[in-house]
Amino acid sequence: MNKNIFRNIAIVTAVFALALSVMLITNYFQVRGTTPLQTTVMETLKELNDSNSENVELQEQIRQLDLLARKAYFVQESHLKSGIYILLGMLGVLVVCLRYYYANAMNIPDKEIDEVDDWLIKSKARKYVTWGVCGLAAVALVLGFLSSPYYTSLKDKLKTNDESLMADVVGEEDVAFESDADEYAAVLGVTEVSNNEQQATDNTQNVENSQSTEDNSQSTAVVEQPSAVEEVELPKVTHNGFRGNNYNGQSSARGIPAKWNPGDGTNIAWRSAVPKHGFNSPVINGRNIFFSGADEASRELYCYDLFTGELRWTLAATGIPGSPSTMPRVNDDTGLAASTVATNGKQVCAIFATGDVICADMDGNKLWAKNVGVPDNHYGFASSLLIYGNLLIIQYDNDTAPKLMALSLTNGNQVWSKNRSEKATWSSPSLAYVDNKAQLIVMGNPAVTAYNPANGEQIWKVDCMSGEVGASACSANGIIFAASEYAKVVAINGADGSQLWEANDYLPEVSSPVATKDYLYVATSYGVLAAYNAQTGELVAEYDSGAQFYSSPMIVEGKIYLFDTDGKMYVFSNDGKLTLISQFATGEKTFATPAFTDGRVVVRTNNSLYCVQAN
Repeated sequence: MNKNIFRNIAIVTAVFALALSVMLITNYFQVRGTTPLQTTVMETLKELNDSNSENVELQEQIRQLDLLARKAYFVQESHLKSGIYILLGMLGVLVVCLRYYYANAMNIPDKEIDEVDDWLIKSKARKYVTWGVCGLAAVALVLGFLSSPYYTSLKDKLKTNDESLMADVVGEEDVAFESDADEYAAVLGVTEVSNNEQQATDNTQNVENSQSTEDNSQSTAVVEQPSAVEEVELPKVTHNGFRGNNYNGQSSARGIPAKWNPGDGTNIAWRSAVPKHGFNSPVINGRNIFFSGADEASRELYCYDLFTGELRWTLAATGIPGSPSTMPRVNDDTGLAASTVATNGKQVCAIFATGDVICADMDGNKLWAKNVGVPDNHYGFASSLLIYGNLLIIQYDNDTAPKLMALSLTNGNQVWSKNRSEKATWSSPSLAYVDNKAQLIVMGNPAVTAYNPANGEQIWKVDCMSGEVGASACSANGIIFAASEYAKVVAINGADGSQLWEANDYLPEVSSPVATKDYLYVATSYGVLAAYNAQTGELVAEYDSGAQFYSSPMIVEGKIYLFDTDGKMYVFSNDGKLTLISQFATGEKTFATPAFTDGRVVVRTNNSLYCVQAN
């Protein structure tokens, strides 16, 4: 090849590399002093809202501005990463071209050399220019990489600023929602029994049933319960995982109060302090309430008594091979114990942001523990556990080695594992029953995937998601519903994976949707609860609460129960009209989803655990 071609490519590449280096360096210093939501902008928006408190159109425009600012931020971050990769590629091309251009420079016979070649080969200026360009490129790369951690911290600021902005600007308005249907609750009770029987049958055929255990070390803080409590009839309805038994936002519990008040004790059976912080939700089986907590010092699984609120036992995740000596970096909105535990009435399991998994029996004896690897996840691990028969299923999506795995509840050994191509997600798996067969539904970016929970075989896969996926899927009547902010709401036929409809009117960030055969309900982080027609995707009702929803809605006894982050409970009928049945403040920040059993509701707040029971 003509050497002049290599020379020309090298010159052009050097010019572009120089320009890109200047842009990256400039970008670094610009990013240092700015955030996607400027304080002055926020204050201006607050002032506008204060002077136009009744202007609903203005409030909607403020939300749109907030959405555009957040989108622009993530686009800017993507451009930064692309710029770094392009600069590295240009430097590689430059080095290769120069290498070939000067390959035989030492053996070239005397001849007339043009001025450009003479300058490049012989002058001292060549050295200065070469080292100058390389030095500038190196500085650009260093500052570019330094911008990435700074961007991560900006994400935290963005989330915090966004929450405070929406809460302050929109305010706390009383809501007038609607929903209904006692018929659905009755149908749900029958469906849940049928689903559980099918699940047990499937797993008896497919999964090992060994009874051996490895480690029966005793847990700490065991509390003797009064003999009177032992005689209390245990509730038959369980709440074994995140959003209920099928991880679907539905419960067959009966006799649930429509109003309570922790402040004056109205319909409050008991209230207990939480030992360690965690955003995971409580679960109920028999007289046992399970949840977890963690801090820099330790990670712990707790069991509380449903009838008295006393701490029955604590099991710490200690002495686990492979467990990290220092805690992974996590976002304050996620923490070290964001994943809800799971139980089947014989074993209870918990997982933490360190990748530590522990399994205990109902008396707090450790059955086994293992570390599945520290997740490479910039917010922290948040996917909740799911139990199917004798399998503990873990959605382990992260930035480096995403996978879906099933461990034996008997001994913790891996039964099956499936590699995934998804990016890091924070959603949790759920179960759908299609033609009386179980499907494990897993959200991801870019796909929603259905697996056979017994062996991990893929049933169908639909590419329809994007962005940072936090909400989990739900299902009803053989239809799977998936939704994520910056993506869309999608309805999928569980029989063949075909897409039935899609919509993008209102999308959830953290809160997971819930569905009946007629309606899909979506709660957003900017305070809107929306109802869609489950068959057509038509938006049939909406209400702006002026709050934030992180907790997921639960359908219980023909009603929808939903907490906002300030601890206000909204109760609606589930007829799609979003008619308010009851609303009341509890006085405590609430991010977790409550657990239901007959006659009782267990609520975890930032600082406490309490039980609701009709007096």
